[in-house]
Amino acid sequence: MPPEYRIRFLPIDRIIPAERGENLLEIAMKAGVHINASCGGRGVCGKCRVRIAEGPLESSAHPSLTESDYAAGFRLACASSVAGDAVVEIPLESQVDRSVLRKSTIMSDVDAGAIDEALLCEYGLEPLVKRLNLTLPRPDMQDSVSDAARMVRELAPRVGCEELALSLGVMRNLGTRLRDADWNVTVDVTMSGQREVTYIAKGDREKFHYAVAVDIGTTTIAAQLLACDRGERDRKIVASSSDYNGQISFGEDVISRIMYTRKRGGLKKLQGVVVSTVNLLIGELLEDGHIDPADISHIVVAGNTTMMHLFYGIEAKHIMLAPYTPLSTAFAPVACGEVGLAAGANTRLFAIPGVSSYVGGDIVSGVALSGMTEGDGVSLFMDIGTNGEIVLGNGQWLLCASCSAGPAFEGGGIQFGMRAAPGAIEKVRVNPITLEPMILTIGRMKPLGICGSGLIDIVAELFLAGAIDRNGKFSLETTTERVREGVNGREYVLCFAAETNIERDIVITEIDLDNIMRTKAAVYAGCKVLLGHGGLAFGDLGVVIIAGGFGHSIDVEKAIAIGLLPELPAERFRFIGNASLGGARVAALSRGFFEKAGEVARSMTNLELSDSVQFMGEFMAAMFLPHTDDRAFPEVMRVLKDGSGSQVPGPRP
Repeated sequence: MPPEYRIRFLPIDRIIPAERGENLLEIAMKAGVHINASCGGRGVCGKCRVRIAEGPLESSAHPSLTESDYAAGFRLACASSVAGDAVVEIPLESQVDRSVLRKSTIMSDVDAGAIDEALLCEYGLEPLVKRLNLTLPRPDMQDSVSDAARMVRELAPRVGCEELALSLGVMRNLGTRLRDADWNVTVDVTMSGQREVTYIAKGDREKFHYAVAVDIGTTTIAAQLLACDRGERDRKIVASSSDYNGQISFGEDVISRIMYTRKRGGLKKLQGVVVSTVNLLIGELLEDGHIDPADISHIVVAGNTTMMHLFYGIEAKHIMLAPYTPLSTAFAPVACGEVGLAAGANTRLFAIPGVSSYVGGDIVSGVALSGMTEGDGVSLFMDIGTNGEIVLGNGQWLLCASCSAGPAFEGGGIQFGMRAAPGAIEKVRVNPITLEPMILTIGRMKPLGICGSGLIDIVAELFLAGAIDRNGKFSLETTTERVREGVNGREYVLCFAAETNIERDIVITEIDLDNIMRTKAAVYAGCKVLLGHGGLAFGDLGVVIIAGGFGHSIDVEKAIAIGLLPELPAERFRFIGNASLGGARVAALSRGFFEKAGEVARSMTNLELSDSVQFMGEFMAAMFLPHTDDRAFPEVMRVLKDGSGSQVPGPRP
């Protein structure tokens, strides 16, 4: 039978067939219509707001919706089911806008070029797959070895290996191809692991040689098209693109997605969604670079362990169950077609190996790129996202851990939290006397919500101004209309409804403050435990390396003020942007660096913090602003005692 009803989604103007009783959020997910749903449709976050413009929907009540919201037609998609033909408007705050990703800096051109050049000089410019032009001698009665042996004989001295295999794809029709090409062909040979011929083409195509590097993040996916045929000092990045991971409709965090895979067909669905996102980016790269798919010899991916399992279509449920054992942390090279990537039929797929269930190849890639393993000085590497992954060490030893920081800094669990997108409040300053705010939004639009950097700013500013105490509670002595009693306790009004693009007051609540404090406490406690295992203190660190797009946007002084980062001189902090993508990029161009990343992964000792008594103790100690131990933050405490409000200076050298 044909579906009973049709649901029209605006503003994208897409019509989706539906059956009576079907859940509205699930309909959107299946059709690829994105509606923000931080909790994966469990009815917890209240982020999947939609407005019913026409038609009936059966909806249950939710505390995030007021009487005026209901009167205006607002409902939660996850709590609504089909009861007839309907027109559903997705408001701005529930949409995804990838424009900020396109404009964001993966790493400044100067830094990326300098780092790439240094690493390629050290590890050598030898792509994971070589592309070579061959002119083979024609067979005759005196030289009648097989076509395959003839090819191996010519290739062996050029790749430095006698043990060469030909893939089945190359073997098929090999004789016809060689003769049609008059024995002049171009071949691809894998240079990591077993040497294998994976591609053959007529004539000389040695200069048409490209690779793709991909960072498969939980929230975003970034990719770059790389030229493999240029000299060491030539620019390698031909094109770049990024987009939100299509899986975000199924939950903000990896646990929500693992839970979804336990539904019938869930793993296949999530694997298809993430591969579709990567294919979209590959298509854009090929179009921007005017490249034929056959000219891509290999793709290198990096991502956290859960993302790699879902990308390869491998069961991930044991990652979330004690003792937290992944199926694998390393994946053998395969043909891209085996996972559904839209590249050449014989393009090879490589993955940066990981360490454990919660320290994946993205962190290994970043650590290798950062250079922290090249010297004797001790460094701390941090990637703050839904999980806070941290690595401590130097060229002799490496300790790593992951602390479940929660999605607060990516908008999850925060009433008006959102990802960094146009309209997100990214910078905040508060007058310490009047408590009046000054804000900047991404794209300088009217506000839609608050992103991670804005959340750090507002908590630090209110704390330093005395509006909230060290427990993260609003002061009862505050006399301003901006601090008031809300539905869920006291709250601070950052923007009144008339000033916003959502026609609602944007507030920060004590529940929000509690979630932010848990996140910052988890990160700080994880760092403290790692340092303790290494017999070190924060002052012993030569440099703190902060990776990821979020780290690139935060104000270090504000992050120190709330106790997210340790109080160290500003010059000890170093930002390296998307180090996962950077490492994948260099690995694609350098077999030596790819093998170095493998050595880094094998040398890391992972500490499991989920059942650590020491971690819980440090976590509870960090659940205050900035910390229960005043001695750890002397400059912040001095500012508080001086009453100088938000004019917090940088840490003293």
